[in-house]
Amino acid sequence: MLQAENIQPYLLNFTAEKVVTDASFFESDVLFICIPPKRNSAELNDYPKKIKLILAAAKGKASQIVLISSTSVFADENQLVNEETPTCPDTDSGRVVTAAEEILKAENNYTIIRFAGLIGPGRNPGRFFAGKTDVPNGLAPVNLIHQKDAVGIAVQLLKKQAFGQIYHACAPSHPSKMDFYVAAAKESGLVEPQFIAERPSWKIIDSIHVPKYLDYKFQVVI
Repeated sequence: MLQAENIQPYLLNFTAEKVVTDASFFESDVLFICIPPKRNSAELNDYPKKIKLILAAAKGKASQIVLISSTSVFADENQLVNEETPTCPDTDSGRVVTAAEEILKAENNYTIIRFAGLIGPGRNPGRFFAGKTDVPNGLAPVNLIHQKDAVGIAVQLLKKQAFGQIYHACAPSHPSKMDFYVAAAKESGLVEPQFIAERPSWKIIDSIHVPKYLDYKFQVVI
C-alpha cells in the first residue's frame, strides 16, 4: 500500500534495548514519532527508553523531530490547561508520556503535539458508552479532536515551519460527556447511554500556541 503511494516502506522494530531498521529511515527533513505507550502492558514503563533510543538513532539525520504526545500529561484537576501549564499526570500512561516529553525537551530541536481523544473513521464515538448506565462524571467537558484536524494541524505545522513549540491539538468546543455521547449514540442508531449528572473531576484542554503560531482553523466542530 505504501509503495502504491510512492512512499518508501521500511520494516521497523523499536524496543527498550535496540532500534532495528535501515539507517536511512531517519534521514528526513521532519521525523514524526507517533508511537503510543502500550497501556496495561509489561512494556509500558519501557516507553521513555524507546523514545530515547529513537532520538539517539535520529541524531544528526533528522533535521526536525516531532513527538506526538497526549493530553494525558494533565490530570483532571478541575481547571483549564494550555501549553504553558505545568504537567501533572495521574495515570501510569500519562507519567511515561511525560517522561518521554522531558527526554525530548533535553534535545536542541524538539516539537511536541499533544493530541486529545481521537474520533473519526474507525473511531465512532457513539460506540464508546452505548448502552451503559450510571456512567459517572456526565457533566464533565469532553476533550476530543477529529482525525481531519489531527492531520490538519500536523500539515499546518509543516507549512508554517513552526517548530520548537508545544501544541495542544484539541477541538475548541467542549460539550459535556452526557450531551456529546448521548447524541453520538443516537446518531449511530445505538442504545443511548445514561450518565450521572455530576462533575466531580474535569479539565479543559486549551491552546494558545495553535492560533498564535499555526493560525489553524478547525474543520470539525465537536
